[in-house]
Amino acid sequence: MNKVNLPYGIDNFAKVRNSDCYYIDKTGFVKELVSETFDVNLITRPRRFGKTLTMSMLAEYFDICKNSRKLFEGLEIAKDSDTCAKWMNQWPVLFFTLKDVNGTSFQDAYDLLQFTISSLYDEHRYLLDSDKVSKTDKERFSRLLCQMGNKTDVKTALLVLIRMMYAHYGKQVILLIDEYDVPLAKASDNGYYEDMLDVIRSLLGMTWKSNPFLKFAVVTGCLRIAKESIFTGANNFISNSITSRRYQEYFGFTGAEVNELLQAAELQDALPEMKKWYDGYVFGTEEIYCPWDVINHVRDLLTDPESRPRNHWLDTSHNNIIKRFIEHPEINVNDKFETLLAGGVIQEPIQEDLTYDIAHSKEDNLWSILYLTGYLTQVLPEKLPKGMKLSERNTALRIPNEEVKSVFGDTVKRWFEDKIAATDRSDLFRAWWNGEAERLTKKVTDILFKTISYYDYREDYYHAFVVGMFAGSGYSVKSNSEQGTGRADVVVTDRAHRSAIVIEVKWPGKEGYSLEGACNDALKQIEEKQYMRNLQLEGYTTIYCYGAAFLGKTCLIKLA
Repeated sequence: MNKVNLPYGIDNFAKVRNSDCYYIDKTGFVKELVSETFDVNLITRPRRFGKTLTMSMLAEYFDICKNSRKLFEGLEIAKDSDTCAKWMNQWPVLFFTLKDVNGTSFQDAYDLLQFTISSLYDEHRYLLDSDKVSKTDKERFSRLLCQMGNKTDVKTALLVLIRMMYAHYGKQVILLIDEYDVPLAKASDNGYYEDMLDVIRSLLGMTWKSNPFLKFAVVTGCLRIAKESIFTGANNFISNSITSRRYQEYFGFTGAEVNELLQAAELQDALPEMKKWYDGYVFGTEEIYCPWDVINHVRDLLTDPESRPRNHWLDTSHNNIIKRFIEHPEINVNDKFETLLAGGVIQEPIQEDLTYDIAHSKEDNLWSILYLTGYLTQVLPEKLPKGMKLSERNTALRIPNEEVKSVFGDTVKRWFEDKIAATDRSDLFRAWWNGEAERLTKKVTDILFKTISYYDYREDYYHAFVVGMFAGSGYSVKSNSEQGTGRADVVVTDRAHRSAIVIEVKWPGKEGYSLEGACNDALKQIEEKQYMRNLQLEGYTTIYCYGAAFLGKTCLIKLA
């Protein structure tokens, strides 16, 4: 195994190159970018697909203050001498990221925005000493540097800084804005959307509205926000989303790039599982791996060759988006979610221009936002299920891989547990504690019908379903606990009343195996494995033993 030096968590291009980290060459993006004329180029991709690293690479390449030839030695763009002569280190660059501007209140987020602007101004403190910059602009600069500017100062901060840089260098400025929509997404989540929109619309919009000091702007984010007029005034605005073929291979890793990385690390055998877990996103017509996941998993394998793929999205933001839609009172997506979780394909209309304030208002927006943020991906025409005909206004959608499927499944499980915990289950519990198997069959079937299956209706799904029914109940619930000579599926105890419930769950998956037969086998297992013995020794005087058989959304519960 070759211990390659991975750029784990590093999104600074110079640091990646100077640290001799493994770098998948995306510098060909530069030539494609400058081959077309634009005022503003918006590039939208899901989170964790290398947007910030690519923007950092652009900053190093264009910045007139730097000599970056060594950083780009041996990379694709360095072979293009004509492009390098015209663009490499030839232009003033303003690189501004909004990815850290968030807060639970507008004031908290606004304070962070002021700090972010102050930090940006500090990078360009040399302008205060320039004899080419006006006194008035220097005064504004000083206020923003010290976080003492008023709201107008903040709204005009980028415009003023670009004007000062133009005056100092005598050349138009290239503006790079990373994660432009993060403040709006956070504001939508926390109820101060209109206030934040007012600031961001001015801060960004004024920089390209008839601005003679701007060479061009490249902007990245998750969603294209056009209706809010952020991009109004850009005379030549172009947008490259995940549906566009342009730049399709420059964000995320292609299959060939992942193969090359695994060969360098001598981990070729890991490819099948890695593909199953982290591949499957379709940008344009190219199938793409999530780079964050690939780097994390290779890092795990270099530490422990027996490491299994796992979910690396758990600690990233916005995973609650799925739960918000499941809980929406006017949106019923259960059947479609079940199709997706079973590996199926749905077709829905996709709208690329969304505003965060209406993103959760109707079902059509649900599918658009899940698609644009990477939870779902497009199914190309040649990969559609046999017999599926796609209407002109719809896009075929599926869950891209096992990692995202696990996010869906875990979210559905938490939703079910929260929903059950919030309902009055007193009648359900009375049926369990009174041995009313027939009534339980009906009640549990009713609950099952309202839930979303997330593990293909296998026995482990029903096991989790039964455990979830008792979530937050105040009873002690043990799963797969040692009882007698085996492990009981579910044991519920009520210590105050010295009562216990033993539930053995069965799934009659094989042909000819009925609910009745599965229930009887469950009860037989409880008896043969003596699941009651430990409970009796612990002093429980009332013990109910149930066989619970499930098939699809039907069940049968029998009492021993």
